[in-house]
Amino acid sequence: QVQLVESGGGSVQPGGSLRLACKASGPIRSIYVMSWYRQAPDKQREMIAGLVTGGNAHYHDSVKGRFTISRDTERDWSLQMENLTPEDTAVYLCHAAIVTQTSVVGLDYWGSGAQVNVSS
Repeated sequence: QVQLVESGGGSVQPGGSLRLACKASGPIRSIYVMSWYRQAPDKQREMIAGLVTGGNAHYHDSVKGRFTISRDTERDWSLQMENLTPEDTAVYLCHAAIVTQTSVVGLDYWGSGAQVNVSS
């Protein structure tokens, strides 16, 4: 089955940087949306960066100029996070809309999440 696996979370001091990576595996025909969400304690999940194949990247206002989403290969994408603040502390989840070998429409898939802690 299709799986998304994140890597790269951890702890960093304010002003620091982290890079998250997501790798998709399984019977994939195409990935046409790659994105990153985050969920902080007692807050709703929010999309912070998204990339449509062949299109431009989109960012939540809170991360514009600090985070960069990139598609590294057909099945890998990453989120480079700079100048992190305590407000960026959350579980970060990768998401993709994927057409599989057996589907005719894109289906949503999620990773299990990577914890990012920003504190001094």
